[in-house]
Amino acid sequence: MTTISTSPTSSSKHLGVAAVPDLSERLAAVRGGITDAARAASRDPAELTLIVVTKFHPVSLIRELAQLGVREMGESRHQEAQAKAAELSGLGLRWHFIGQLQSKKARAVRAYADVIHSVDRAALVTALADPTATAEPIDCFLQVNLTDDPSRGGVAPAGLSALVEKVAGAPSLKLLGVMAIAPLGEEPRRAFARLRNASDRLISIVPGATAISAGMSHDYADAIAEGATHLRIGSAITGNRPVAG
Repeated sequence: MTTISTSPTSSSKHLGVAAVPDLSERLAAVRGGITDAARAASRDPAELTLIVVTKFHPVSLIRELAQLGVREMGESRHQEAQAKAAELSGLGLRWHFIGQLQSKKARAVRAYADVIHSVDRAALVTALADPTATAEPIDCFLQVNLTDDPSRGGVAPAGLSALVEKVAGAPSLKLLGVMAIAPLGEEPRRAFARLRNASDRLISIVPGATAISAGMSHDYADAIAEGATHLRIGSAITGNRPVAG
């Protein structure tokens, strides 16, 4: 796989110093890596959705991404995401909320997000539901905890079926599939294999919910090998995150 610099964008070329790849070059490198990984897994690259994670990055970078043809943007902090979605509302972007979501902020996130990747408990399903039943259903993934630590985000595998039934009974939510983050210190392919098993269980209850949100800058090839359909990639494309203010 192509090695991609995560240094900030720079067009400067100093004598004796290799030029740092700019945003378009990093994006092209990741797209090429996705294509290579999909073909190695005997999959069609066209079935994969690349979500560029723009947390902490300015709207100017998102505008540049849009000019490069990116339409799927991922954010994980409500206030930041809400402001960016409002400022960039004319660009035709799709906003993916990928962070942990507090129930009290669920309605506010629903107002601008197109997809929520982190539904992990019944109380959040209730908070996201539209009591008037007039809103269009919002797409969502169920986040699965692939660790033994109950404090980590995600539903425990043992509770997955009950949560699937809860979402399936909420007309204002459309279940796409499962989502997870590979635990630190574990071989990602093994973790994503467990997520694929969770996906199979979900599909047995909701046959159309076949999507898998998995894979980040360092492990997206392993995620693709285990059936990921939505890749959440940040620094390999955007460069290192600015320090949060």
